[in-house]
Amino acid sequence: MASAVPSTSAVSLASSQATLASSPPSTVPTPPELEQTLALLSSHRSVLGYLLLSRGQPVSIIRHSGVVFEGDHGKKYATAIGKMIEGVQSALEEVSGEVNEGDEIRFMRIRTKRHEIMISPDKRYLLAVLHDPTT
Repeated sequence: MASAVPSTSAVSLASSQATLASSPPSTVPTPPELEQTLALLSSHRSVLGYLLLSRGQPVSIIRHSGVVFEGDHGKKYATAIGKMIEGVQSALEEVSGEVNEGDEIRFMRIRTKRHEIMISPDKRYLLAVLHDPTT
């Protein structure tokens, strides 16, 4: 029986494989492994959607799935995720006393009363998956 929550390894796998796609899907074919992982994430009944974001400032949506990430709402999520990663990374650097040599974020999981968001940052991309933990 499949788990209701996407595995951390599936989200991390998608993020690490996303680095293979250095330009938008229209110019470079997406690797089959990435397509498979994103399809797997989308097929979980508890997953409301995912965002594949650029790491630049400001972050931009490269690809998304789910109506929750459509239009302006998706842009708001993308901006908020970028700010969260930037803030947490800045705090880690402050605590370690070293910039870019100290700790770095590998995976973040944030649970609220309504949702859970899992963020897997990479050097070039951010993969965020939003799911309903009650399903």
